[in-house]
Amino acid sequence: MDRSDKEKEIKHLHEEFNSAKNLFLTGFEGLTVNEDLELRRSIRASGSKYRVIRNRLTKRAAQGTPVEAFEQELKGANGLAYNDQDAVALAKAISTYAKDHPRLVFKVGIVEGRVIELEDLNHLASLPTKEELISKIMFLLNAGAQRVASVVQAVPRGLAVVLDQASKEKKFSE
Repeated sequence: MDRSDKEKEIKHLHEEFNSAKNLFLTGFEGLTVNEDLELRRSIRASGSKYRVIRNRLTKRAAQGTPVEAFEQELKGANGLAYNDQDAVALAKAISTYAKDHPRLVFKVGIVEGRVIELEDLNHLASLPTKEELISKIMFLLNAGAQRVASVVQAVPRGLAVVLDQASKEKKFSE
């Protein structure tokens, strides 16, 4: 990669780091190529991006971005997983993969501008996804409406049952 390509890459990375709300730095020394491809697939399935970038380029691109906060962690082989939407899905993808492949090491992360450690990542991964939370809220909202509808329907239904029983017992005179 020549100097102009490096400058373009640094500029592109700087823009991506600024737009990423959630970013996780991982160490992947010892992973095979197939394991790395599997990791990339699982991260992409969560709607995120995963890149392996030289540390020097990462340090230069991180200047003035939230990534600058963990510049001291940029040692060895590093991968950056990031997105601008759902931190929980990305954290789940990384933690699930790390359980099966202990050579993948979570170093540090940024979620919505806040630096997190391994313990925070585990808490984040245990949360329900955004879609699950929305469905639970919709269920709770819908449950109240269903109860009101059943109460409103109970009055005419009860009246119909009473009238039907009264007519069968010939309580009404013709």
